[in-house]
Amino acid sequence: METAVGMAMAVIFVLVMAGCITWIVDHFILMPYDLEFLQTIAFILVIAALVQFVEMFLKKSIPALYAGLGIFLPLITTNCAVMGVCLINMKEGYPFLTTLVASFAYAAGFGLALILFAGVRERIIIGRVPKPLQDTSIGLVTAGMLAMAFMAFQGMV
Repeated sequence: METAVGMAMAVIFVLVMAGCITWIVDHFILMPYDLEFLQTIAFILVIAALVQFVEMFLKKSIPALYAGLGIFLPLITTNCAVMGVCLINMKEGYPFLTTLVASFAYAAGFGLALILFAGVRERIIIGRVPKPLQDTSIGLVTAGMLAMAFMAFQGMV
């Protein structure tokens, strides 16, 4: 659970910063010089740089969390959600403040799902699971049930 919370905080930081920086890059560099076709490459560079910054920060200040995250921390760079949020913010034409709030909201939702699944996984480990459903099977069944539960909220907001 502690690792999931740490990863959620890292994703929130990267996503909010990436949303803000990519908005600045898009509006002050790419659009004025008619370079929108470089949007994907520019956004990838921004996201990779931010993840490297987070990795160096965690390595120096919170080594236990850095060790706990292991290989998963650099994988934030290749997380399609981070790139997708940046592209959605630009496609929708959000102003800066809306980009900031939307990036935080997307990241908070991702973090909530991550923490929720970590908690479920801990419960599955200590619970009695029938032999045919052990390991990945019970995780997929649980994910499906949670997805159906969250579908009940559809249309409420």
